Amino acid sequence: MENIAPAHPSPHEYLFRERKAKDKHEYFEGDIVALAGASLAHNRIVANLMRAIGNLLVDKPCEILPSDIRITTPSANAYMYPDATIVCGRPEMADNKFDTLRNPRIIFEVLSPSTADHDRTKKFFFYRQISTFQEYIPIDSTQHFIEAGRRKGEDWEFEGVADPDGYLSLSSINAHIPLRNIYRNVF
Repeated sequence: MENIAPAHPSPHEYLFRERKAKDKHEYFEGDIVALAGASLAHNRIVANLMRAIGNLLVDKPCEILPSDIRITTPSANAYMYPDATIVCGRPEMADNKFDTLRNPRIIFEVLSPSTADHDRTKKFFFYRQISTFQEYIPIDSTQHFIEAGRRKGEDWEFEGVADPDGYLSLSSINAHIPLRNIYRNVF
């Protein structure tokens, strides 16, 4: 990830540029960061999530969205592209362009060695500002390991699952997904 502009544009300027850009960029209080390409393992994990969770949500008032949906904070001081997002109820969009979501419930980030630190710290810091955000799921793309972070009032509790025969529990939507389905064709 590299900065593409030395200036600190406003959120409005960022969105104007981003909607015309060929590549995706995230915005953090005036800093614009280009997103790197993803590995085959990363893409397989995201595809597996979309399939497994999408099927679980068929009769629920929630849906899973891929990484092309942008997420923003209530103050619009950050704009991010999670690898997958679950929204429940009516999606609340930031404006009439319908490409920026304001009410995610669950956010998934597939971690690589180059993005893990950024995703776990900076992005998570901004995600936590969103009141509807209930679960944060960082997924390791180099080994069987998934964490499930759950909001408990103002705090967050994390539980790790490393057993390939284990399950990822998404408590806010009452779902349990086998790790083997998430990591299908990855290892």
